[in-house]
Amino acid sequence: MKAVYTIGLLVLSNIFMTFAWYGHLKFQHLPFFHKAGLLGAILASWLIAFFEYCLMVPANRMGFDANGGPFSLVQLKVMQEVITLLVFSIFTLVFFKSEPLKWNHLVGFILLVGAVYFIRK
Repeated sequence: MKAVYTIGLLVLSNIFMTFAWYGHLKFQHLPFFHKAGLLGAILASWLIAFFEYCLMVPANRMGFDANGGPFSLVQLKVMQEVITLLVFSIFTLVFFKSEPLKWNHLVGFILLVGAVYFIRK
């Protein structure tokens, strides 16, 4: 069950982080971001990233095998990277339709999934 909670928290934290890192690029036309400028975008991103950390830290603590979790440190990191790419890909397809994912992006993603498989062995 710790594995499911860990993965769920990692997915949620990556959703927040993707919005913190890239959301301002999509929403820069909104009045708040337009008037606030770069400093406003940075502050908004930090606020969003705070919630990402509130999910990421418990996920790593719960999932780490030295704390009784099911994953090694390397497994947590590689899994987090794959989740990041998955969340980013969905974010790109939904919010940035002018940025298509190409075949080489998909091949790279498949190779990372393969990395997760081999690291779990």
